Amino acid sequence: MCLPANYKNPNCIFATMQLLDGKVAAAAIKEKLQHAVNERLLAGKKTPHLAAILVGNNGASETYVASKVKNCAEVGFKSSLIRLPLEVTEAELLAEIALLNQNTAIDGILVQLPLPKHIDDSKIIAAIVPAKDVDGFHAVSVGRMVQGLDSFIPATPYGIMLLLEYFGVATTGKHAVVIGRSNIVGRPMSILLSSHHPQGNCTVTLCHSKTPNLESFTQQADIVVAALGKPGFLTHSMVKPGAVVIDVGITRVTDATKKSGFSIKGDVDFDGVAPKCSWITPVPGGVGLMTIGALLMNTLKAAEGLDSAR
Repeated sequence: MCLPANYKNPNCIFATMQLLDGKVAAAAIKEKLQHAVNERLLAGKKTPHLAAILVGNNGASETYVASKVKNCAEVGFKSSLIRLPLEVTEAELLAEIALLNQNTAIDGILVQLPLPKHIDDSKIIAAIVPAKDVDGFHAVSVGRMVQGLDSFIPATPYGIMLLLEYFGVATTGKHAVVIGRSNIVGRPMSILLSSHHPQGNCTVTLCHSKTPNLESFTQQADIVVAALGKPGFLTHSMVKPGAVVIDVGITRVTDATKKSGFSIKGDVDFDGVAPKCSWITPVPGGVGLMTIGALLMNTLKAAEGLDSAR
């Protein structure tokens, strides 16, 4: 899918520039999930059920969780939202997770991050049984992924891989640069792109805040994944002609022209970078939609894995 006809930039130097459109790819994933749910029901199996825990009332977290619940309904999944107050103790949250672990009606569990500072994220993630770890953050899931074994993959990196697959973007033998080393996106993304997989087989460089002359790496990259949370960080001069650019950033930026009072910006200066690219993701409408699609794929996988235990 090419850039919209009304997208005009006199500096465009790459004639076949195309959008990695998350709306199109996510719609295909949802159609696949709907079909899978129907087949499960015809086979007498249960509907996949995702449970989400939301602590406090952070605006961004509220939006993310609401979208996950909405998308569950659209593909025929069940979902449960457990709201806990900001002052909930770590012990109380762990007790809530223990109940969900034991609940045979629940297939997947996610705890919306970030959590309040008085709660240790790592303890919470470790408390979720690996069989229901649809966020793919548990040490067991990560370890299996690193070893190339079947596992739950963190939703954002998984969504990016599904996006590359849907649009048939060639990756084998390419040099990929990942900017950002978080356990949620950067690190798993570097592992997946280097893995023996049709959308992998890259030579990967993982860059971060301590990388000197970062642009010297991005200028050589065939594929750039920007996942550092700094709006507009990746600029025109930092990418080479024909690069594939994946923008993971989703940051709220004050915008008086918007009714909401803010705009959503990515880590890439889209207007400056897009004319140089072969493929690029938009923000919004790119990786964010694929993240939710991947989470639902993980939930279906969890349901299938738990079928024999019921």
